[in-house]
Amino acid sequence: MARRILPAGLALAAALTIGMNPTNAEASPPGTKDVTAVLFEWNFASVAKECTTTLGPAGYGYVQVSPPAEHIQGPQWWTSYQPVSYRIAGRLGDRAAFQNMVNTCHAAGVKVVADTVVNHMAAGSGTGTGGTAYTKYSYPGLYSSYDFDDCTSPVSNYADRWNVQHCELVGLADLDTGEEYVRKTIAGYLDDLLSLGVDGFRIDAAKHIDSADLANIKSRLTNPGVYWKQEVIYGAGEAVQPGEYTGNGDVQEFRYAYDLKRVLTSEKLAYLSNYGEGWGYLNSSVAGVFVDNHDTERNGSTLNYKAGADYTLANVFMLAWPYGAPDIDSGYEWTDADAGPPNGGKVNACWQDGWKCQHAWPEIRSMVAFRNATRGQAVANWWDNGNNAIAFGRGAKGYVAINHESSSLTRTYQTSLAAGTYCNVQNNTTVTVDSGGRFTATLGPDTALALYAGKPSC
Repeated sequence: MARRILPAGLALAAALTIGMNPTNAEASPPGTKDVTAVLFEWNFASVAKECTTTLGPAGYGYVQVSPPAEHIQGPQWWTSYQPVSYRIAGRLGDRAAFQNMVNTCHAAGVKVVADTVVNHMAAGSGTGTGGTAYTKYSYPGLYSSYDFDDCTSPVSNYADRWNVQHCELVGLADLDTGEEYVRKTIAGYLDDLLSLGVDGFRIDAAKHIDSADLANIKSRLTNPGVYWKQEVIYGAGEAVQPGEYTGNGDVQEFRYAYDLKRVLTSEKLAYLSNYGEGWGYLNSSVAGVFVDNHDTERNGSTLNYKAGADYTLANVFMLAWPYGAPDIDSGYEWTDADAGPPNGGKVNACWQDGWKCQHAWPEIRSMVAFRNATRGQAVANWWDNGNNAIAFGRGAKGYVAINHESSSLTRTYQTSLAAGTYCNVQNNTTVTVDSGGRFTATLGPDTALALYAGKPSC
């Protein structure tokens, strides 16, 4: 998690970490479909339905679900990130609902990533969502005071590695992941999820766990090569850096999202011609990318659904551009940044009750199939107007144009596409490419065009 707001109003700086064991690393989601729909705070029954009706047919390779663990009570979304036990007994559903969701998504061709919280346990005291009584440092049948780090003060200095990885993230009880019992217990929790068919994990707050500790935990799993995506937030001058965690799998590249916001809102799309490693980011093969996530959409560090065309075009670009493995954040409307999900996480229908369903927006959904069809193809035929209109191909398999200007743009584009008729999947109109690979089109302000081989008609 990036920076989470908790009751005390403190900024929750969390980052994902993963161990250093290259032989076990699964770089980028395995398989031919690398786009993940992150259905934030959807309950498990709603996720199952969405896999069948939307995610599978659209070509999404993965769905990421919110943490499947018993947590503190309360209506706020962040209660899901304060576990009190590793039982699947939270507001999103029980073990049976989780198992049914995994089976249903698999039947639809969609793999399941579980967001997992293993850096810390809940603060305070009370009774969890599954009936477990707890107090800070005492979680019956799971952990006692001996299993937590000696630093019982909040993290206060991100320039100090020990402070970041041994002190408490906004006062949450910090597990001593250097201990044998703790490592074995966390691995047991992840193995339990693997036994239910989970295909991968997002490790919340990984930055606050030593990479060697995570490597050890991962090595204990029944499938030590499982897909592994780590939340390690980049911070200039900080002691702990994202590159330390690439040995065990993907690392979420927050700079990608931060910079994309700046480019869309105050710079030029023309700057994106070498986006990715050319900007100093992680290698594409180990980078998890996103336009926003549940933390950043609330703290303002990235674009979010309230940004209109900027947000839509950013997602179109991300899905068209061959860097990293993309996450599409899909949550709900909010004015209070702490607000939990509508209907306790039950989604009766997209675009009702506040559910935004960004993964199903036509402009975004259509680009998932584009990405799958152009996989492995390099950028070709880049064009820009020096400002906010760009276009580029993906080898001979696809072509995208984005007009982020305030007026319409008409021009003839040079592509490497074969001659023929193509569907512009952004608006379901037909485009004809001539024998020289050229076509002429008019793009309205803040619109895009996307063509790909295999989609000759709308």
